[in-house]
Amino acid sequence: MTEITAQIVAEHGLSPDEYDRVLHALGREPNLVELGIFSVMWSEHCSYKSSRIHLKKLPTTGPQVICGPGENAGVVDIGDGQAAIFKMESHNHPSYIEPYQGAATGVGGILRDVFTMGARPIANLNALRFGRPDHPKMRHLIAGVVHGIGGYGNCVGVPTVGGEVNFHSAFDGNILVNAMTVGIADADKIFYSAASGIGNPIVYVGSKTGRDGIHGATMASADFSDDSEEKRPTVQVGDPFTEKLLIEACLELMATDVIVAIQDMGAAGLTSSSVEMASKGGVGIELKMDDVPQRETGMTPYEMMLSESQERMLMVLKPGREAEAEAIFRKWELDFAVIGRVTDTGRMVLTFRGETVCDIPLGPLADDAPAYDRPHTRTAPPAPLGALPTDTDIAADLLALMASPDLASRRWIWEQYDHMVGADTVQRPGGDAAVVRVHGTAKGLAISTDCTPRYCFADPYEGGKQAIAECWRNLTAVGARPLATTDCLNFGNPQRPEIMGQLVGCIEGMAAACAALDFPIVSGNVSLYNETKSDADSSGTAILPTPAIGGIGLLADWTKSATIAFKGIGDIILTVGTRAGHLGQSLWLRELHGREGADAGPPPTVDLAAERRAGDFVRKCIDAGQLSAVHDVADGGIAVAVAEMALAGNIGAMIDRKQPFDGPRSFFAEDQGVYLVTVHDHALMDVLAEAHAAGVEVEPLGRTGGRRLIFELPDSDHAVTLDDLRTAHEGFFPKLMGADAALA
Repeated sequence: MTEITAQIVAEHGLSPDEYDRVLHALGREPNLVELGIFSVMWSEHCSYKSSRIHLKKLPTTGPQVICGPGENAGVVDIGDGQAAIFKMESHNHPSYIEPYQGAATGVGGILRDVFTMGARPIANLNALRFGRPDHPKMRHLIAGVVHGIGGYGNCVGVPTVGGEVNFHSAFDGNILVNAMTVGIADADKIFYSAASGIGNPIVYVGSKTGRDGIHGATMASADFSDDSEEKRPTVQVGDPFTEKLLIEACLELMATDVIVAIQDMGAAGLTSSSVEMASKGGVGIELKMDDVPQRETGMTPYEMMLSESQERMLMVLKPGREAEAEAIFRKWELDFAVIGRVTDTGRMVLTFRGETVCDIPLGPLADDAPAYDRPHTRTAPPAPLGALPTDTDIAADLLALMASPDLASRRWIWEQYDHMVGADTVQRPGGDAAVVRVHGTAKGLAISTDCTPRYCFADPYEGGKQAIAECWRNLTAVGARPLATTDCLNFGNPQRPEIMGQLVGCIEGMAAACAALDFPIVSGNVSLYNETKSDADSSGTAILPTPAIGGIGLLADWTKSATIAFKGIGDIILTVGTRAGHLGQSLWLRELHGREGADAGPPPTVDLAAERRAGDFVRKCIDAGQLSAVHDVADGGIAVAVAEMALAGNIGAMIDRKQPFDGPRSFFAEDQGVYLVTVHDHALMDVLAEAHAAGVEVEPLGRTGGRRLIFELPDSDHAVTLDDLRTAHEGFFPKLMGADAALA
């Protein structure tokens, strides 16, 4: 038997105080299996011990919410007896160590979270953050992550319909890979994870257990160091073809009345799935480790419990129905094994070769896990923005921005994803939000992922508000009624007060926006310790705070969804919403003038009441068929929004509204709550009258037409051709990745 030393305790990620809690919970020293189980269940990744008290500030309920946080995924009502089930999760550290498998298994894991609850997955999205494009490792990471997402999602037959990509040096040593899945289920056939029924059989299904992914949850709960490559064995290995079989087998079994409870084996594998099922049900659990399907010889209970091998599920079945369930899984060529039973002890008991190798009370593992109110220092308000350049060449600046890493076309990425499989994708990548038809109905689901990390770094509270508001705005821009969100909170080391202050500030800003916009958070994930230590920097280099938001909205009639493309010649372009010419923390400042962080002033504020008024007005106009194109104003301001609409429709525009702009630079202001829309002449007066009645500011900006964008100013005109814009916009990724990108 292995002696438990202070070094072994530290290697398992437990502090001395936490180990004392283990001793108190057990009334004795743990053995190695028990220590391993405590270590993964009390990791940040599984227990949320640094964020739990703050997550309670987030609105999570509403008339549309069927199930909020606490289950595998969130569930919202979409009418007609149907529900949307969705969640976003991180796979950051694994993707940096082994980008292909890290990203692929991130997709596989989030798919299982959704179909575990009875939903057929209909859409995948991803939110990716990379370091400097010229970083020596970045090309390899980009290629691996993109190919991993495509390789898994394409093979499993779920379309990848949208997402976002940012670049910044803060992600050089710690990229972010956040994956989101949306599924559809019957609202009266949702499956939950709470085990019940004393004596009921506990069943293992899916793939066999191997040694891959052991300590994955613990690794994901620590920051990186120079030895990150040595952690490669902690990265899981995925098989999308097995995942496809598992989806079909689970959904077939769910059509019967056999299942009592079901849980995905995700982070911490068999440990977390069994502990969560038993603790939620207030029961005990007994597992016979000899019966766990294994693909490697000589595996120990420690390895079996901590393995994060993919494509596995744990179920509680009704007694006497095992053969019926087994027949289904054998038909789909998947493993099936009865490995235990539900007990009334409130304990986890594991046996192996006739001996008890673990006997732990479940309370301390789950509900009574440590929760910390860590010291936090609020981010100081940014200083006002200093003097700005007065002269701006709009055409030259626009070309430079459209070619920049954060704004360049993502075509090279999304063309590697199958975004049309299933034949229900209504709007493909490239617009404000993806739109997927709810099969067999007139309804559509709009889906978007959003966050602006540079705003969150400058002012976490405003950045948190903006992340929620931008997601709400993107759903609105296609005509959908926003329903709910999921989040993936990516931050650095929470034991540093300034990092903890970022997390607290962002959560509070998110909470304010969720409440004001009736946009609750129903599921999510927290990923901390996203930073890198080195011999030169022992304090650690943290990522930019990145509370990624994934939202869904409902279209009663998907055929009414709006798109960003200019549709015809001579349409009137309008701005909707209040413009203030805010350039603080803008991409224009960062990309063209080298000013960011403390030198770039405060980020734009989000007036939540104005946001709601403008969004409600835009949705009403879309539903009435009054708008021919809609696009929200975001990174790069009005100039970039116009350029994106023009390129999407292959139609130019004359921008001749000279006031109230404060000089040419105001075309690049990133004011919040602003949309660009186009209307036909006959609809203009109705739209203006309705805007006035709604208290929404609407101003003419120009007209569509031609093959150029022309910005007509009092003393000069600035013009750029669509051909030049397209060349600039489409060139970044092919040039970065090269013809042999697939081999990178």
